[in-house]
Amino acid sequence: MPRFIPSVTALALLIGASHCLAATDLRAVVDASVKPLMQQQAIPGLVVGVLQDGKAQYFSYGVADKQSGQPVSENTLFEVGSVSKTFTATLAGYAVAAGKLTLDQPASHYLPALAGGRFDHISVLNLGTYTAGGLPLQFPQEADNSQRMISYYQQWQPAFAPGTQRLYSNPSLGLFGYLAARSLGQPFDQLMEKTLLPTLGLTHTFLKVPLNQMNLYAQGYDKEGKPVRVGAGAMDSEAYGIKTSAADLLHYVEVNMNPASQQKLIRSALTLTHTGYYTVDGMTQGLGWEMYPYPIPLDALIDGNSTQMAVEPHKVNWLTPPQPPHADTLVNKTGSTNGFGAYVAYVPSKRRGVVILANRNYPNSERIKLAHTVFARIDHRDGQP
Repeated sequence: MPRFIPSVTALALLIGASHCLAATDLRAVVDASVKPLMQQQAIPGLVVGVLQDGKAQYFSYGVADKQSGQPVSENTLFEVGSVSKTFTATLAGYAVAAGKLTLDQPASHYLPALAGGRFDHISVLNLGTYTAGGLPLQFPQEADNSQRMISYYQQWQPAFAPGTQRLYSNPSLGLFGYLAARSLGQPFDQLMEKTLLPTLGLTHTFLKVPLNQMNLYAQGYDKEGKPVRVGAGAMDSEAYGIKTSAADLLHYVEVNMNPASQQKLIRSALTLTHTGYYTVDGMTQGLGWEMYPYPIPLDALIDGNSTQMAVEPHKVNWLTPPQPPHADTLVNKTGSTNGFGAYVAYVPSKRRGVVILANRNYPNSERIKLAHTVFARIDHRDGQP
């Protein structure tokens, strides 16, 4: 069943008139940003979820499906693209906590089909941090299926020494998740949907949307405004396969901000994903998550999530030892498919987070501006710099 969290109005009635005024004020700020954004970017539907001091607020706009006119809500299912990588990283952290996966082991240790070659010298951690040596952003078309993906890795030639350059990559993070699942002895999809997601309390998050939930699955729209949803591909579940709602995703943010509330294995897994392994151009790379000192100037956050950061190699500076999670950090991840755009950001020390889901892919910079505006408004209201 969908996770139903009280609406802005219901929350206001519960927590008092002063908070009612605050919620109204925040809605005005979100309205002023979202309405022109949707018009400029031709976004059919968008929902913003804000978590502050454990309380959730939702601001929903437009439609989930232009043909039916079904409105967007906090329970509408959206594709979140590469935000899925944070779920994959959490599963890998779970495997590490269970003693089944070791990050400094060669990747070939967990997949004998890769033994005797370059993956004897590429660690699991290299795959999880995009430093394997130049695995590309996407699989080439001829290898973008489950039958040919292993042979692609066998034939791939590194462009850099492992551990020296960051090149953002679906095949890299995808193989990371694939190996984690192999170490646990079950298929990735089964582990995610039967073990990890229920353990996290995510009842409305899926890799494959069940038939009885399809009415909540938003229709995505491509650059020409044509209907599109994500298709099958190599490592699709691991790299970009999650479909979820704003309500579930905001719960996921809350869990990430408060790992101590979880059982031991999940607590360890979340902590591992928030660990900093290296820095690159002001960003600290975790597993799945990308982190910045908070507060952070808007331009710096936009630069860190730019196309240049995604498609070009960047020299990394490893942190030795890895840096434990720090509360005064903005943790974030963007995600897109051909028909959807997502952004998640949260600041544990401030106990606040933002999720933004839309059924059209639009520039990361616009998502970040919206989230930054929300954080700035809350900081201003709280009298913080």
